[in-house]
Amino acid sequence: MPITTAIANSYKQEILEGVHTSADVYKIALYTSAATLGATTTAYSTTNEVVGTGYTAGGATLSGLSTGLATGTAYLTFSDPSWASATITARGCLIYNSSKTNKAVAAFDFGGDVTSTNGTFTVDLPVAGATSLVRIA
Repeated sequence: MPITTAIANSYKQEILEGVHTSADVYKIALYTSAATLGATTTAYSTTNEVVGTGYTAGGATLSGLSTGLATGTAYLTFSDPSWASATITARGCLIYNSSKTNKAVAAFDFGGDVTSTNGTFTVDLPVAGATSLVRIA
């Protein structure tokens, strides 16, 4: 199966159980087109994770956590993560909570392979609001 953009089903339940908090450390890992990620993903894995110059397994720690409510939609967003001097190709990513045994938050398909050759690889996240990546409507 390919990468499918989705909030992890396990995350939806864990939110209601109070597992995830704004004080936790969230990370983003990049994956190749061979990865299988989506709603049933429960945790970070190195299987089919990107390998290349400028990228370290586990990805990057996300900063700039922001939560809010916009027109009846609760959201969670972060600052755009980037990897400097990277030579990598990624098809998608997984946001996960490293404070909580690497539990999955959400998977995202980039819509095609994205490549960086000795340059900065940046994941452009939507601005905070009802169109943020992680949202509950």
